[in-house]
Amino acid sequence: MSAPGVLSFTQQGWEQVLAKVKRALVYLDAACAESLHWGCGSTRLLEAVGGPECHLREFEPAAVGGGAKQPKAVFVLSCLLKGRTVETLRDIICRSHFQYCVVVTAVNHAVHLTANHVPAAAAAELEGQQPVFEQLEEKLCEWMGNMNYTAEVLHVPLLLAPVAPHLALTPAFASLFPLLPQDVHLLNSARPDKRRLGSLSEVDATALTPELFLQIRCLVSGLSSLCEHFGVREECFAVGSLSRIIAADLANYAPAKNRRKTATGRASVVFVDRTLDLTGATGHHGDNLVEKIISVLPQLPGHTNDVMVNMVELTALQNEEKSQSMVAPGCLAQPKDAAAKALWEALLSTKHKEAVMEVRRHLVEAASRENLPIKMSMGRVTPGQLLSYIHLFKNNLKALVSHCGLLQLGLATVQTLKHPQTAKWDNFLAFERLLLQSIGESTMSVVLNQLLPMMKPLNQRTDNDYSPEELLILLIYIYSVGGEFTVDKDLGEAEEKVKKALAQVFCEESELSPLLQKITGCDSSIKLTFHKSKIAVDELFTSLRDIAGARNLMKQFKSVYVPGNHTHQASYKPLLRQVVEEIFNPEKPDPVDIEHMSSGLTDLLKTGFSMFMKVSRPHPSDHPLLILFVVGGVTVSEAKMIKDLVPSLKPGTQGRESSLHDPKKQK
Repeated sequence: MSAPGVLSFTQQGWEQVLAKVKRALVYLDAACAESLHWGCGSTRLLEAVGGPECHLREFEPAAVGGGAKQPKAVFVLSCLLKGRTVETLRDIICRSHFQYCVVVTAVNHAVHLTANHVPAAAAAELEGQQPVFEQLEEKLCEWMGNMNYTAEVLHVPLLLAPVAPHLALTPAFASLFPLLPQDVHLLNSARPDKRRLGSLSEVDATALTPELFLQIRCLVSGLSSLCEHFGVREECFAVGSLSRIIAADLANYAPAKNRRKTATGRASVVFVDRTLDLTGATGHHGDNLVEKIISVLPQLPGHTNDVMVNMVELTALQNEEKSQSMVAPGCLAQPKDAAAKALWEALLSTKHKEAVMEVRRHLVEAASRENLPIKMSMGRVTPGQLLSYIHLFKNNLKALVSHCGLLQLGLATVQTLKHPQTAKWDNFLAFERLLLQSIGESTMSVVLNQLLPMMKPLNQRTDNDYSPEELLILLIYIYSVGGEFTVDKDLGEAEEKVKKALAQVFCEESELSPLLQKITGCDSSIKLTFHKSKIAVDELFTSLRDIAGARNLMKQFKSVYVPGNHTHQASYKPLLRQVVEEIFNPEKPDPVDIEHMSSGLTDLLKTGFSMFMKVSRPHPSDHPLLILFVVGGVTVSEAKMIKDLVPSLKPGTQGRESSLHDPKKQK
């Protein structure tokens, strides 16, 4: 991008790292590896390292140390340099022969002071000094065994994995998720009776656990660096309880105050809690090929937002289970391949049918450029047709290497179109539409009773039936789209029937998936009794009721459900669409549920004066740049919807979504 963007922010950060890695052994943690993967590609790091003796390694306690011929190490970490991270650093260095160590952290020094309980006043006096980093440099020399060896500790804001110019993810915060009402009980357990919290609306930063507060502060550190890169003074807004805490922390983040004084640009940063609308994360209404690819293909190990593409079709091996593990998987991220990147961005921005045609067009053009014997066929695009084009590259090494990125995206498309789960997509969509009609015409108990016949144990299921994980998706969909409901005798009875059936389904699984292991607390199906299963399901339904009541605190965004009438069927209206439409409402009313977070006394005075003077409150549409941050993840379809919606509501506004991870991948 010509203007400062999420890609240039990420690439500038990595250039600082790459300047340090020549002939070094490089250790990366998973989140930084993901940022590199989308921002520059691992080949860029390998080129910068150079030399046959140098390797990339995962930063973990069991990581292999450096040998006698590997005197230099660079550690690139997304987290605070504290606790287990420092212990792992020590263990790796102590079993190595390093004489030069560089440690890069994505978290700035100010947050390290907070983590070490340095009071704000004392931290302010240390401006320009970095005692925590300096102390660690001494420790690094000590662990290397010679105080004259070289050690450096520095901060580089490696926050984002830039998926597209309009969409960036924050892999280091994939586990950060908004609070539910039941979490208030956990927070209260650490508070005296007199200071008990009544509801989520009363939760502020001081009520959070120290771990959660530090996680938020690390995120705020990265976002502040992003605003510095954009050259903007940001106004912070929030929709939802955890978003309010994050927005307030960014607004009042001490290191940002000097930056804002000299910033020439302006931006609005709007945080939105994912829990206010889980319908969008679990529904199948998004007509987008990438969303289907991410949903059905296996996850790339160590990544939260990329998949493994089976590349066996481009080899002479047989397409069997054994050969699949012998060939390195392909993936979706192709930052170094301009043609593949152009196709990827087209896939993100088009509907399923157009996207598949776009894949065919790119394959045909690439084959024509390489003079491969392509047989043109028009009409409907089939997986077999795409595969026949891909096979043309198989025996031409030069063509295969030149178009490797494009071929990975092509194979991802073929494997998704042929995947049995893709055929189920329409089944999900049909049932979700039926549920939308039922919610408007019936009580919650009737809706749950419709789901009951679909809950089949393993020995009664066919490929068309729903797995336990898919049943959970449907339940989340029902409770999120339905919203607040009246609890009566019929609902209690319907829920008990569903709980019993679901507990039985869990019990009769031959193997427990990682998700079911987490839910039930059992690592094998043998250990899972009906009693344990029923307890786990009871807890699940507590969460489901919390999800249904998540919008209770909202005044304007109370519903994502649009009832049907004589001319229109009942439908789902995404919360993010409602938020964006409200932001760009031409009448510009004071937002009811989009709270502005003041960054100091001046803002508070403005807010106070506005009660009796003509002082306009800050509004999220005031500025040319809008950063929409979904706390808990955004789907590809939602990102496309916002990208299409913003220019139609307010031409000239740059909209950027940022997210924690794609919840479609967490099904």
